[in-house]
Amino acid sequence: MDLTIGYAAMLEQFHPTDIIALSEYAETQGFSGVMAADHFQPWVPQQGQSAFVWNVLSALGERTKGDLGPGVTAPTFRWHPAMVAQASATLAAMYPGRHWLGLGSGEALNEHIIGQYWPEAPERINRMFEAIDVIKKLFAASLAGKDVKHSGPFYKLESTRLWTMPEVAPEILVATAGPVTAKRAGKHADGLITVGAPLEKISMLFGKFDDGAREVGRDPESMPKVLQIHLSWAETDEEAMTNAMTEWPNGGMKFPKADIRSPFEFEQIAKLVRPEDFEGRMVISSDPDVHRANIQKYVDLGFDRIYLHNVGRNQREWIDVFGRDVLPKLVR
Repeated sequence: MDLTIGYAAMLEQFHPTDIIALSEYAETQGFSGVMAADHFQPWVPQQGQSAFVWNVLSALGERTKGDLGPGVTAPTFRWHPAMVAQASATLAAMYPGRHWLGLGSGEALNEHIIGQYWPEAPERINRMFEAIDVIKKLFAASLAGKDVKHSGPFYKLESTRLWTMPEVAPEILVATAGPVTAKRAGKHADGLITVGAPLEKISMLFGKFDDGAREVGRDPESMPKVLQIHLSWAETDEEAMTNAMTEWPNGGMKFPKADIRSPFEFEQIAKLVRPEDFEGRMVISSDPDVHRANIQKYVDLGFDRIYLHNVGRNQREWIDVFGRDVLPKLVR
């Protein structure tokens, strides 16, 4: 698979019309493809936005030419998996060959809003894999012109089908940061999504994902591996650090965040974040070559698609610098 470097569109930080303009501009400077997360709230109030991802992806389909991924949405609490399947199938029908479906097990920040019990991680993961089963059943039956139904521990689906379908169902990629989920993803999904982490940890995730794929007779080499990297570039190191501390303090929080419910809670926790907390978690530098070397490590590890997020508001300057000094120097 060819390497593509895409733009991570942060709906948590920018108004949707600004995101569309920035994504379009990034494509002119060498970025290919856009991923955006399905958030109901920003991480911290300072980020200030949280637009509806499916609307924005549809608009991006009209204004750009690369791939389109909700990386990620949780098909488990705010959404019944049938609704995620319909949204994904419609986007894929509108923009054939460009859309992939990124799924995760959810975070309370976005999912608790509907007032359901918020379960612990094992149940959230089980719900996600059952949701994947429902979505895959809908895709397969609908392509075959048949109805399908489902009854499981978490979801019911009465006999139905998706009436608007692409010719080929979208790839389903699963977001994971743990070995058990990675192995199950290898068995049940089409690919893997993760975020920047120590290389040993990602190598372990790849190994588990590959094991799962091989157990069901699939070739892991043909399955996409997608990475999102958060980084902070600015014209000075000091400015880059200020941007990280102000705009993306959640990047310096060294603990699981899936149970925190409010941006205002994150804001209080952010007061404890110190510059050294970003060490090993996010590259903060004014030197494009430092960023290039970090991204190259992940390319060498075997990622096919990498989406970059610069945490500052200085998006156009960053796109210019990386389009000129970083992307052309990355080698597969």
